[in-house]
Amino acid sequence: MTQLKSPLRNTFLAGIFAAIPLAVTIFVIWYVEHVTRILTRELLNVDVPFLGVLLAVAAIYTLGLVVSSIIGRFFLKTIDWLLLRVPVMRDLYQAWKQVTLTPGGREGMWAKVVLVPVESGLTRMLGFTSGDGIAGDPSSICVYVPGAPNPVNGRLYFVRRDRCQVVEMTTEEAFKVILSIANYTPEKLGGATAAALAG
Repeated sequence: MTQLKSPLRNTFLAGIFAAIPLAVTIFVIWYVEHVTRILTRELLNVDVPFLGVLLAVAAIYTLGLVVSSIIGRFFLKTIDWLLLRVPVMRDLYQAWKQVTLTPGGREGMWAKVVLVPVESGLTRMLGFTSGDGIAGDPSSICVYVPGAPNPVNGRLYFVRRDRCQVVEMTTEEAFKVILSIANYTPEKLGGATAAALAG
């Protein structure tokens, strides 16, 4: 009975975590449609379903183009420089940067996907790390190993850098592996695991 409950629970949790992004997406679309439809009706005197959603998508895309341009990068660097020099905001902003995944995956705890050994050394755990050495011991890094299928429930490990193997896969792919309880396993992850265990 216990063996039956475990797969049922895992499958049920996997379904929940698969439904959450869908539900959030539907809610966001409904909310944007509700708000923007009122604005387009009052400002443009136009009442077309989902016109506001299209305008919002176009505005977000335009903002992305501006941010990714040279002017946009200069603007972001200027804001970064200013926030790092405000006494109270500096500590909050640095803490926020350390846990936030920035575009391109260059910073934050989610920047790199790694495999770390368990105590026995006979198997590997999938984790995330910024790759930065910890204060006082630059040869060690902090690795967050999420639980499956609930990635919020995880553990922090301080692991020697030479014991971590970076996996050439994106954070999104790693989360697919976790949320699917390894029903989705890309070939590059399998190859990295085989290489780590062989070594």
